Amino acid sequence: MTVTRFQDLPLADGDRAWDGDAAEKRVRSWADAEEEPNARYREAHLWYDGDQPEEFGSYKLPIADVIGGELKVVPHAVRAAGGVLQGARGGVNVPEEELGRIKAHLAKYYAKMGETAPWER
Repeated sequence: MTVTRFQDLPLADGDRAWDGDAAEKRVRSWADAEEEPNARYREAHLWYDGDQPEEFGSYKLPIADVIGGELKVVPHAVRAAGGVLQGARGGVNVPEEELGRIKAHLAKYYAKMGETAPWER
């Protein structure tokens, strides 16, 4: 199991809507990961199952989209992932011992957005 490395990706405009399905398609194309995930594809997610990195279903908590040819973190995706980590939408199925690292990674993007992560309020 693996928490992705913090990339310090640029932020998209704060009012940009988050459409995870559409972002998934753009990220696959941008990463040249149409057949199976790769390292570039991984950058758009907070966590993946390191035992099955070749499976798209192993990647969870997407927070980025391709905008103008560049991978950017979408603030609405950060907030959605934060909500899921707090139990929204049924939560996320990741190992309990990795939640702290996932939250630390995501909290860096909250800080970059000038916000406080929900679990730090």
